[in-house]
Amino acid sequence: MQIETFTVGMLSTNCYVVSCADTNEAIIIDPGLDFLSEAKPITDYIEKGQLKIKYVVNTHGHSDHIKGNAFFQEKFNVPVCIHSFDAYFLETLKMAKSSAIHLLEDGSLINFGNETLKVLHTPGHTRGCICLTSEHLVFSGDTLFAGSIGRTDFPEGSMSDMSCSLDKIKQLPDILLVYPGHGATSIIGEEKRINPFLTRGIGFMF
Repeated sequence: MQIETFTVGMLSTNCYVVSCADTNEAIIIDPGLDFLSEAKPITDYIEKGQLKIKYVVNTHGHSDHIKGNAFFQEKFNVPVCIHSFDAYFLETLKMAKSSAIHLLEDGSLINFGNETLKVLHTPGHTRGCICLTSEHLVFSGDTLFAGSIGRTDFPEGSMSDMSCSLDKIKQLPDILLVYPGHGATSIIGEEKRINPFLTRGIGFMF
């Protein structure tokens, strides 16, 4: 699995192009573009590598993760995948063609080439937040950051849901690389050791 990271938007969202080295099939995760000019380095990378985009995937429905959906959906004629609980964000904000939205659930599989990512439903930041896992890594969206977690004080955020989701995160293997929605990469084992929200619980600040 090959991963290229592009930091986009005013909130410095990590947009990932993830590809299968054997087949060149690929997905785009969280294209939160604020300006169309931000799409060029991404499309240049895709075209240079002769990648065949299969899906755009959103880890949740906040605008800083979905604003480039329509551009890439139209350019590559591919569906957008999002958890069913957050699909209304796309429809309300017109960030994807409603006829080409694939609804994800906990345990859904996203296949591209010889690679597979499994959906882990991790509500808390939004009701439809997901992580995408494989045997080597996890794309954690706005559920888990290096040393921190996603906010729960937005509409549809929930501390209790986040607490349950962090319990799921703690069950992941220590060796997994963490590719978050914002900020630096990390390792699950390191987060279990030093992230206060994992070591002390979500309520430690209150």
